[in-house]
Amino acid sequence: MSKSESQEELKQRLTAEEYAVTQNAATEAAFTGKYDQFDEPGIYVDVVSGQPLFSSTDKYDAGCGWPSFTKPIDAANVHENTDHSFGMVRQEVRSTNAGSHLGHVFNDGPVEAGGLRYCINSAALKFIPASELETQGYHDFEQLFK
Repeated sequence: MSKSESQEELKQRLTAEEYAVTQNAATEAAFTGKYDQFDEPGIYVDVVSGQPLFSSTDKYDAGCGWPSFTKPIDAANVHENTDHSFGMVRQEVRSTNAGSHLGHVFNDGPVEAGGLRYCINSAALKFIPASELETQGYHDFEQLFK
């Protein structure tokens, strides 16, 4: 989302689900997101701003129904907030550039990879295939796939 893009323009550009997830902290239904059972090499960026968020090299199948990652591509690109919704206490994950709601982070990930599970809504993400990183302006991330 550019600084000049209004909420109305954002509603026009995003699907209803993308808007609900990123702007209103909605959650897509488990096992329905396009990136849950998806394993191509590339990076995942914020559907709103294009900010790089996660790499397929850190993605794993947690069996929870949402794409899961052991870590963000750069810790500075996400921030966490305590979320008290639905009678639970969870750590919400948002992108730093656009403030998009992405999902939550839990402490039940693979121990050998740091123990975290970034449980992220597919609707908050746009996938950039490794073969298109340069042409789509993400040249800095090509080394992850060499």
